[in-house]
Amino acid sequence: MGAADHHVTLITRVGCHLCEEASAQLAPLRTELGFGYQELDVDADPARADEYSDRVPVILIDGREHGYWRLEEKRFRKALKKPVKR
Repeated sequence: MGAADHHVTLITRVGCHLCEEASAQLAPLRTELGFGYQELDVDADPARADEYSDRVPVILIDGREHGYWRLEEKRFRKALKKPVKR
């Protein structure tokens, strides 16, 4: 069980500079650790917008909220070492 078993979702917004920073920070980690990844636009889904609109970017690990606004790399790496919760 390792990082490659996890799936990370970055919830973003067009024109959000923090979202661009988070995406850029996650790119080398994806290459290094091999986790699944997708980006979703918060404004593309009304339910998603209701939940996350005021906190983008939001990082989900395996569908669970991990953090928002800034990526804390040490904490992120630690979370990816934990077993996948399904």
